[in-house]
This record gives sequence, C-alpha cells and structure tokens, in this order.
Amino acid sequence: MKYSLLLIALLSTSSILSAFSLFGSDEPSSQSKDGMPEPILAPTPIRIANTPTMEPVTMPSIREPLLTQAQRIRVSVIGQGVAPMNTSSPAQAYALAKRAAIADGYRLIAEKVKGVRVEGQDLIKNMMTQKSTIRTSVNAMVRNSNLVETTFKDGLCEVEMEIVLSYVDFSL
Repeated sequence: MKYSLLLIALLSTSSILSAFSLFGSDEPSSQSKDGMPEPILAPTPIRIANTPTMEPVTMPSIREPLLTQAQRIRVSVIGQGVAPMNTSSPAQAYALAKRAAIADGYRLIAEKVKGVRVEGQDLIKNMMTQKSTIRTSVNAMVRNSNLVETTFKDGLCEVEMEIVLSYVDFSL
C-alpha cells in the first residue's frame, strides 16, 4: 500500500514538472475563461530554399545467367554423403555414402534450378520465442545430370555433379 501511494505521488509530481518544462516557463500552462487548458499549437515548418532534391538510388542486383536459344548454362554442384557406422563391409559403407552424396547432389541441382520454398513458424509466449521451426522443400525433376568426380576419404564421399541446361529443355 505504501509503495503504491509513493508511486502515485512520484508520477503526479513528474507530470506537473513536465508541464512546466514543456512550455518553457515557471508557471503551469495558461487556461481559458472556462477552465479548460488552451490548445498547444504546433510550430510551423521551416522551409529551406535551394534544397537539392534526392533521387532514388538503385542498388546493382546480382544477375543470374539468362537462358537464351543460343546459350547453354552449366550448373555444377558438390554433393556430400557420410558412410553409416553399422555396415557389414567397407564396400557397403562406400556404396551407401556414394548414394547419399548423389542424392545430395540432385537436391543441390534442384535448388539452383528451381529454387527453394521456405516455411517458418514461431511459437511465442510471454513475449519470448518458445519454439521456432523452419522447413525447406524443393519440388523438381532432374534429368541428364553427369557425375564428374567421386572422392571417398575418412567415411565422407564427395560427388561432383553437373547439368547442362539449354533453351530446348524448357520450351515445351
């Protein structure tokens, strides 16, 4: 109870002091004949002569290569796959890691050609993030990709893949 009374007293004192400093005088604001405070008039804007006008600035955009009839585009990616621990032989570990690397390469090619759909969701309670979820997805068909190089070292398989895009592939 004491603290609430003290808080009310401080708030009322600060509001009275702000009224004095707002008008720049030692007296509270003047009141009209009917007891209502006079309206505060906003200062008129100052116009400065000969001000140069600002023109909008456009930032240079990073341009992707444009697919034309006379030009082909080569997309190259490196997919990575890890060998699982519970394999029966080193050959099986190599085959599974290579398959995972090829699948990762296909995904990377699809992301570059078709783009990625990103969906996000946040759960906020008491103005704090409780749970944040981000999902990405790609929907594309990849055909005619080539395996350029395959390396396997320390359980990691890296596959370099490429695809050549031409105008004919997309003109149907």
